[in-house]
Amino acid sequence: MDLFGAKSENRAFGLRLCGMLLLAGCAAPVAQGVDDPYEIENRSMHAFNVGLDRNLLQPMAAGGSNVPPEVWQGVGNFADNLQAPGEVVNSLLQFRLGAAVENTLRFGLNTIVGVGGLFDPATAMGVNGRHTDFGETLHVWGVGEGAYMELPVFGPSTQRDTLGMVVDYAINPIRLLVPEPEVYIDTAAQLLSKVGDRSRYSETFDSLLYDSADSYAQARLLYLQNRRYQLGQTSGEDSYVDPYEDPYAQ
Repeated sequence: MDLFGAKSENRAFGLRLCGMLLLAGCAAPVAQGVDDPYEIENRSMHAFNVGLDRNLLQPMAAGGSNVPPEVWQGVGNFADNLQAPGEVVNSLLQFRLGAAVENTLRFGLNTIVGVGGLFDPATAMGVNGRHTDFGETLHVWGVGEGAYMELPVFGPSTQRDTLGMVVDYAINPIRLLVPEPEVYIDTAAQLLSKVGDRSRYSETFDSLLYDSADSYAQARLLYLQNRRYQLGQTSGEDSYVDPYEDPYAQ
């Protein structure tokens, strides 16, 4: 089996998919407010995700509360470190050469000195890096966020960020260069990291999903506000959206 030939075909497929989805769904920029034309479908998917949390993630997180915080921190560090090569690629695509250099240095330090990324000596040395993704790359290239979407398992997103997730998976050098089955270590690390986050921030998750009058509207609000703030589209003061407001009311 030509492993690297298969990887090249997957990369080419990802790039073709990128072009098709750009033409299909991400043409209309939305800088503020809520664009949710698929709300009925999104709410149905949200109900599925809440059920998944209640029956799987919440019990796993409860069990994970017995795990020392240092262990979850190490899992999170390892998962984040595996994303660093993709962040280098996106920094280059965004023409942010300084961020690309810093992300490369951070990956090298944490991989070598931090025992494969289990520890984070780079932060202690002031090499914080810059977290980014292909969704942000599309934003830098002028692509609007598109309609709001709720994805199965992954949760809140937009058309632009959904495309970004697909391309990030396709272009991450870890997945392109590491053979099977070792490449699946990355997927396992990301899943364990999410369980760790669910355990460490269980009160916040429970409050959002089970104590809100409308958990779908709250999740949509928080995602859009945080994402726009992260991309520098809004300040903390001018990004407020009423979660219970009808986005199509005149």
